[in-house]
Amino acid sequence: MDEAMVSAERWREQVRARGSIEQDREALARLIEYDHDPFETELYESSSDPRNRLADKAERSYAGQYDRRLRRLRERARHTEADE
Repeated sequence: MDEAMVSAERWREQVRARGSIEQDREALARLIEYDHDPFETELYESSSDPRNRLADKAERSYAGQYDRRLRRLRERARHTEADE
């Protein structure tokens, strides 16, 4: 595997491992209700920004689509080998 493939795989693993921005928003909302910390409020506002939410959704979607594409390619290769 070349360096670009390893880097891409690492990125997809990181995207899958972290929670979504929606989960972060909910957790920050609970924290703000508890202690009204200004920094947490700023983070909540950032995670509520529609552009940030859209970017997170697009990134997660792209990573999932790419994983599905790789699975399909592996399946096709397996079927091709079995047919030969």
